[in-house]
Amino acid sequence: MFNVEHYNGTKEQNYDLLLKQLKALIEDEPDQVANLANASSLLNQFLDKVNWVGFYIWKQDQLVLGPFQGLPACVRIPSGKGVCGTAIAEGKTQRVADVHEFPGHIACDAASQSEIVVPMYKDGNIFGVLDIDSPVKERFDETDEKYIEQFARLVEQYI
Repeated sequence: MFNVEHYNGTKEQNYDLLLKQLKALIEDEPDQVANLANASSLLNQFLDKVNWVGFYIWKQDQLVLGPFQGLPACVRIPSGKGVCGTAIAEGKTQRVADVHEFPGHIACDAASQSEIVVPMYKDGNIFGVLDIDSPVKERFDETDEKYIEQFARLVEQYI
């Protein structure tokens, strides 16, 4: 695997290569859990300065912890609560430069300083979220957001 900051291409080229790797990894596998697990692992290996990468799945009107890489995490998150719940409630990506400034932030890992959460859909319905935490403030920029959203859209095709 390669790291976005250590590969010789541009950041955009590195992300394009990541998306190709993701597709190759999950396109022939019908199992949802296997694809989410491999997607979180691939993204965790690709990104630097992250301490948690994973998925929460929408079940019975709440987000429930799914496959992830990192320390143990909050198991259930209601809609509208924290960054993940806000992403679901608003239906849009939440890129938070400083989680301590985010009203109602849920601190599953005290080391987390910034976060990006992308809502995901299947057949037009809420599926869950892709959640990435970093121990560095302002870790995620517009380029990261663009490509992490593309990553989530590609995962949606294989869940």
